[in-house]
Amino acid sequence: MKTAEVDTWLDAYDNPMKPVVMAVRDVILSADPRITEAIKWQAPTFIYKGNIASFFPKARKHASLMFHKGAEIPGDFPNLEGDGKEARSMKFADLDDLAAKSDELKAVVIAWCDMKDRA
Repeated sequence: MKTAEVDTWLDAYDNPMKPVVMAVRDVILSADPRITEAIKWQAPTFIYKGNIASFFPKARKHASLMFHKGAEIPGDFPNLEGDGKEARSMKFADLDDLAAKSDELKAVVIAWCDMKDRA
């Protein structure tokens, strides 16, 4: 569900990737009704029984979404990048790239929620 807090943040967000960020938000929030959002770390963050992912708002060549505990999400998600202990990221170059990755993005979000419900 969209919140006024994130709407206000987006109204003030001055970045060429703003349309992509807004579209990514729509994909995530439509993926699963368990998802909420807030502003944390000065950026939109998606939440369900913990922080799922936050935008990296300074990125200007792509929309970058950091999954805080992305390494824990069960499943095969080729566009979740990174090899650290916990975090993974997913990047979107433009709206066409988001369209190509939207099914995977939705699956990541659903996998997170399902994993948290099993915990």
